[in-house]
Amino acid sequence: MIAAFLGISCLALVLAMATGRALPRLWLGLTMTGACCGLGAAVTVLATGRSWVWRGAFTLGGENPFLRLDGISALFLVLVCLVGGLGALYSREYWSEHHYPCSAPRGRLWWSTLMLSMGLVLTCGNGLHFLFAWEAFALSAYFLITLEHDRPEVRKAGWLYLAASHAGTMALFAFFSALAARAGTWDLGPMHTQAELAPLFWLALFGFGVKAGMFPLHIWLPSAHAGAPSHVSAIMSAVAIKMGVYGIVRFSGWLPMPAQAGWVLLWIGCASALLGIAFALAQNDIKRLLAYCSVENVGIILIGLGLALLAGQNGHAAWGQIALAGTFLHIINHGLFKSLLFFGAGSVLHATGTRDMSRLGGLWRVMPWTAALFGIGAAAVSGLPPLNGFVSEWAIYSGLLHAVAQKGAAAGVLPAVIVLAGTGALALAAFAKAQGIVFLGAPRNKMAAMAIECGWLMRIPMLALAGIMICIGLLPGLFFRPILTAITAWAPQWSGTTLLLPTQALGGAHTILLCALVAGGFLIVRKIRANGSRRALTWDCGYAAPTAHMQYTSGSFAGIAGGWFAWLLRPENLVRRVRGHFPGRALVLQRVPETVLEKVIQPAARAVAFSADKAGKMQDGRLHLYILYVFLGVTALGFLVFQGGL
Repeated sequence: MIAAFLGISCLALVLAMATGRALPRLWLGLTMTGACCGLGAAVTVLATGRSWVWRGAFTLGGENPFLRLDGISALFLVLVCLVGGLGALYSREYWSEHHYPCSAPRGRLWWSTLMLSMGLVLTCGNGLHFLFAWEAFALSAYFLITLEHDRPEVRKAGWLYLAASHAGTMALFAFFSALAARAGTWDLGPMHTQAELAPLFWLALFGFGVKAGMFPLHIWLPSAHAGAPSHVSAIMSAVAIKMGVYGIVRFSGWLPMPAQAGWVLLWIGCASALLGIAFALAQNDIKRLLAYCSVENVGIILIGLGLALLAGQNGHAAWGQIALAGTFLHIINHGLFKSLLFFGAGSVLHATGTRDMSRLGGLWRVMPWTAALFGIGAAAVSGLPPLNGFVSEWAIYSGLLHAVAQKGAAAGVLPAVIVLAGTGALALAAFAKAQGIVFLGAPRNKMAAMAIECGWLMRIPMLALAGIMICIGLLPGLFFRPILTAITAWAPQWSGTTLLLPTQALGGAHTILLCALVAGGFLIVRKIRANGSRRALTWDCGYAAPTAHMQYTSGSFAGIAGGWFAWLLRPENLVRRVRGHFPGRALVLQRVPETVLEKVIQPAARAVAFSADKAGKMQDGRLHLYILYVFLGVTALGFLVFQGGL
């Protein structure tokens, strides 16, 4: 099945470059067939616990190809195939040949390349070939992000993504080269006995952390996800950033870990979770809100992984396994609800032509399917029962509370519990804002009032994702069982322990809650139909003729909570104050900059460019000055050596 996935993906890639009226449908059929084969292979490995290994008899770059599919890579392959297949179906309507005759064929080509390269990243067992696949993955993602390259902001987002990706790739090149030099081979596998390799983990953390979008290495993520087509945003957020998470997970299980690695991951996760959702809450662009929410969820994943590392170092297999189970399930859950949310945002953008939440409103009347499915995704990402987001976050909470109860060195994770709770509250506020401003209230412009619901090719992927999310919430035990295969692949020493999570009780409680919600809704609808309903004016605060402008905007909804983080967000305000007794107009505009990029990295880059420009003036072509520079440099070096000798 894995061979069929790779082979069919190659065939779909070749077919995407051809032209013809029937070829888009044939490409879609091949892509979904390949995705089903890959999904079948991943589920088989997770269900049986058996790994798949293949080594080629030929050489590529001086090395024999070496492919491996074990529990960890199978877990991530599930996301690649599921989101890749559903995203291809979604794109047939969202990015159709009729509306985008030039970019749609390119989109199919790079979509197939992205799926194939991510599959190779997950299965490559050779460091050199891993780098080849990683670079193909980065480049294909760049071309997908810049499908609308005629827009300046898209080109800027693409270049920022490419620069950040290659900074991470340079770190990974150094990591794999040093690993091969010290281990004596490019082949990858467990290396726990080689303690001298432990410092290399920091290189891997930086290189993979850039792709994962952890704070403060997330600078490329908001603009890339906002500027890309929505189906591309979905696979970037749900799957592509998970390749960075995969690298961190994979090598934290294979390498000997530095003593402080668990604590570092835990606190980076706390910073990413809390600050990511703070930035999300302040956004007016719905896709930028979702992008920053990805930073938050990567933080939650790193909290769980850091806790699992601490458990391994302190010999606590029970709560380490609980934390790791929650981490692995949250990787899947985030891929599900984030792709659903981006698909929903794409449906809104497709119908209205805008991503600005303050220009929308009232869409639930004309887009009930999108409103309901986006609401399910919003509830899941906020960690509300009975959906899947609650299950995985509950497992991570359980691991944290078990660690605190030990009252040892690991009890220092108590602040992480507080951060995770605060993050959950802010996530609920952010998505109450998104759901309320976009779908409730009155339309704020004609495009919102005249919007129409998306077609079934866009609706079916959202329905499929929502159905899986509900199943995970109602039957968590069914989905935790294959997670144990991934846990065993990461920590073989925990293979004999039992996962101490009352999943049956949780699933039963979720089922009762869902039935109660459905029954309550049915009774309310029945009572309304029996008694009828009447319309009346509400309290209008003295305004007898309210308009669509007399309702909360995105900025005003989050004004108080955003003020708590003003020290970080640094909002830029443009205010035209009310003047006179009968003012003609007033204006309040607020822009939240990308603080790390615009306030730290860009000023530093300008300082380096200024210094380089000044240093360039020293190159005036005069030989005697060059000799003087060499003489002064050698003299200074000699003085330093002399001082060191004394």
